[in-house]
Amino acid sequence: MNETTPKRILIAEDVRAISLRLAHSLQSRGYEVESVQDGEACLNRVTRFQPDLLVLDLMMPKVNGMEVLRALRAMPDTAALPIIISTAKDFSTELKQVRAHGVLDVIIKPFDPELLARKVDAFFSGNWAGPEGEALGTPPQTGPHYSPALDTSRPHIRLWGTRGSIPVSGPRYAQHGGNTSCMEYAFGNERLLFDAGSGLREAGLSLLPGGPRHIHLFITHTHWDHIQGFPFFLPIYVPGFEITVYGERGFGKNIEALLCGQLDRDYFPVEREDLKAKINFVFLDDNPVEVNGAKITREFTHHPGATVAFKIEHNNKKIAYVPDNEFLQGYLGDPADVARNSHMVSPHEPLLSFLHEVDVLMHEAQYRPDEYPKRIGWGHSNLASACALARLTGAAKWIVLHHDPNHDDATLHTKLNLTWQILSDMGHFVPVMHGYDGMMDFV
Repeated sequence: MNETTPKRILIAEDVRAISLRLAHSLQSRGYEVESVQDGEACLNRVTRFQPDLLVLDLMMPKVNGMEVLRALRAMPDTAALPIIISTAKDFSTELKQVRAHGVLDVIIKPFDPELLARKVDAFFSGNWAGPEGEALGTPPQTGPHYSPALDTSRPHIRLWGTRGSIPVSGPRYAQHGGNTSCMEYAFGNERLLFDAGSGLREAGLSLLPGGPRHIHLFITHTHWDHIQGFPFFLPIYVPGFEITVYGERGFGKNIEALLCGQLDRDYFPVEREDLKAKINFVFLDDNPVEVNGAKITREFTHHPGATVAFKIEHNNKKIAYVPDNEFLQGYLGDPADVARNSHMVSPHEPLLSFLHEVDVLMHEAQYRPDEYPKRIGWGHSNLASACALARLTGAAKWIVLHHDPNHDDATLHTKLNLTWQILSDMGHFVPVMHGYDGMMDFV
């Protein structure tokens, strides 16, 4: 610059690091620079400093940049003040508003301070060609586009049915769903299914596109809401599929007789002989079932009939599935008073040990404390007692399932709030959520 008196530039920028970089770049070219960090200070400093050019940020505290711009254009002394806008916002509606107030140009953050310095030099040297038309700067979207796809080959659980007793439908059940019990554990190409409630139908539909495979189906017990989906499990009708079904011997009919007994022309238009897949039936015992590195074990629960909980140990994680279990049958007291060494807990010691410090505990809490007194002995837990079980096992996460068919979405939301309250009163802050049909949880 050839002039003896340096041109004065005021920078109004609330981010100190940006303000210092811009000031240093301009000062190195011989300009006199002052800086302010908010819009109110900008208006005051303009009057005192009388800058030859203002670099104005749009997003500032106290008075924003747009209000500053309007105020300056409304005052005779600053109506023609040269202004360059510096902003991280490049929305077309805002840029039109800014340009309507006669600014020199708009530079989009982040930008190289040298860009501003060159534009200032051009303006004061008489080489200014007018606004560029488009806002200048380095657009933040430059570089590779980070857009990851969900890796569904990672180990995860998926809930296909979370309702107990009987399926339900209608708008009041839209959020949680109405299918009865079915859970999937998936890893790589393996699919392990647990229970064959009405949710098994949708699980089967999801398996068909991948073509024939070996499916492992584990049954906790043979009550209707845990087997009623089997006739609608389409892989059993497709040649090439192999389904191995695991279950207890039971107190009456065995698992094969109960599942395939549904395929009777008196109940259903398809019979056992019409199935095209290879179906194996395996009775559970104390030996783990091994499936490609995953170990599945079982323990008996407190529920009518031969009912078990399953535990999956895989990839250094432990996942437990316990849809039917009446913990502390008949207990109506405060769950905070339940100790591991209590006499009422001792009958449940094998199951508590089985569930010790699992990473994911899927366990029922079918009845609210006010409902439970009339349902003692039905085989399902009082919510308060289920909270005690979650504390005693030390589970890292609790997913509540086997929702009562009378509990619609609004009731379950209230019930979940009550669950959080009970756990908080107990001083136990395990993450807890309600399972719902279609829910996926990566482990």
